[in-house]
Amino acid sequence: MIGTSGSATPLAGVRIVEVSSFVAVPLAGMTLAQLGAEVIRVDPIGGAADYRRWPLTEDGESIYWAGLNKGKRSVAVDMRSPDGQELVARLVAESGPQGGILITNVAGREWHGYDALVARRPDLIHLEVSGRADGGTGVDYTVNAGLGFPLVTGPATESGPVNHVLPAWDVACGLYAALGIVSALRHRDATGAGSRIRLPLEDVALATAGNLGFLTEPMVTGSQRQRLGNSLYGQYGANFTSSDGISFMLVALTPRHFRDLAELTGTTKAVAALAEALDADFADEGQRYRHRDALTGLFSVWFADHTGEQVAAGLAGTSILWERYRTFAEASADPKVTQNPLFTVLNQPRIGEYLAPSLPLEFDGSRNPAVASPALGDDTESVLGEHLRISAEETARLRESGAVATSSDDMSRQ
Repeated sequence: MIGTSGSATPLAGVRIVEVSSFVAVPLAGMTLAQLGAEVIRVDPIGGAADYRRWPLTEDGESIYWAGLNKGKRSVAVDMRSPDGQELVARLVAESGPQGGILITNVAGREWHGYDALVARRPDLIHLEVSGRADGGTGVDYTVNAGLGFPLVTGPATESGPVNHVLPAWDVACGLYAALGIVSALRHRDATGAGSRIRLPLEDVALATAGNLGFLTEPMVTGSQRQRLGNSLYGQYGANFTSSDGISFMLVALTPRHFRDLAELTGTTKAVAALAEALDADFADEGQRYRHRDALTGLFSVWFADHTGEQVAAGLAGTSILWERYRTFAEASADPKVTQNPLFTVLNQPRIGEYLAPSLPLEFDGSRNPAVASPALGDDTESVLGEHLRISAEETARLRESGAVATSSDDMSRQ
């Protein structure tokens, strides 16, 4: 539903338990939280493997962890102890009619596996992300290595593998996981039945590579994609550098784009002569792609004779798709961030004040601002009291025994 206040909270009332680390499942949980669900992230005491992951502040606090856990509640539990395991199982099973949902990438733990939890909650929705479909381990970079992408990434002169910086498969997996939970909720609302969802990271990468034709191409044509540097496969796209060293990426997808590029660079006659010499039709995208190097040679002269400011002004008056290359620091100070309603000022405890993104989706003109991430164990006492009706005295006993911890316990160990 959409909240009566006008805020976009279609999952309001849904309660989800998350046992996770790194990117995919934390991203899924945060996405669901930004859609209005109450997401309770359960970590081991002292934090999971990503609690201190770089980048860090000068005080050693993880900017990374804060970025992927906005809007969640945090419970710290000794998940090796029977008491801790029982608490987590109860949080999943006894979480009300819109609860009974677990998302995790901590695979192979029988005590929070589907069979153990569905015995306690028949309409359980259980989503487990694994590395590989056979149960083997895998992370974004190892999955990517076995797929082919590092061997077509980078300059055409490069002979070895080049990894990409963006953990694309983790991101896609996290969004698939969020979609899986929403779909299972729809199914449960309609039928009363829960779902067991398995989502191997490698399968996400394989499916994407297949859907985009990277795997289908060698199956059908027997050809192997080659490195293209910054060129765009099957289309005309290239990077150019101005006289003062500013780099731009240009894409000409349509004949109109291409005509505008030739007119801007004063090469219309030269392009026509090149087409005649090569017996090529540059109205065809495949022809533009095949002869990309010759075309880029013609266009590059104009860019080299103009400053970055002149290039940007010239491109702005055309239909050409373009953007100037920027660093992360430059992008963070650009109006696309500083004046974008996607970003709002967030005072994140332990990290500082900065512009943080909310959910990119906008519902009926409404968008919720970013909500700070908790410290480890911030919500241990309140969650146990609210959802499991555990008294303050019993919580104190659990803390004393080491079965649970709060944020103050975590701070005392630092």
